[in-house]
Amino acid sequence: MLLKIKPLVLSLFVVTALGLASCGSQTKSSAAPEDTSAPESDLQINGDSDSNKAGGLRTVNFDFDSAVLTSTAKSILDSNASFLKANNTVEVQVEGHCDERGGVQYNLALGENRAKSVKNYLVSMGIAAKRISTISFGKERPISFGHDESSWSQNRRANFVLTAK
Repeated sequence: MLLKIKPLVLSLFVVTALGLASCGSQTKSSAAPEDTSAPESDLQINGDSDSNKAGGLRTVNFDFDSAVLTSTAKSILDSNASFLKANNTVEVQVEGHCDERGGVQYNLALGENRAKSVKNYLVSMGIAAKRISTISFGKERPISFGHDESSWSQNRRANFVLTAK
């Protein structure tokens, strides 16, 4: 007895079979790893990540009233750690900053906690602690001067300044 298969069922079967076949292992690319080192001429003493003058180092941002590193911040710091490993003579200062809300002393302490969170993460990634200093500027050095969430979110940050190359 010959079984009749409807065209729709047959097409679903074919699509499913092709989908499963494509789930097999794939060969990984043999491309060379990305070079994260920077020519020494691109590294400027006192260059900072806020102005993109700190080689490949990028500023990380924080949530309101927090020194906890977000997944986005950790991803940026992973990239920064790679840069620091590739440029093993570079030393940095991590500056902790806050938005305008809150008192001066409170924001100085929060900024210090942010800078220390960044330093501790980089040290856990294999960067020597002696290469990283920290300082807090609290709310005293904003990069955005508005009085709204858009500006505040830009000011809640830890940026990097090259202190030695």
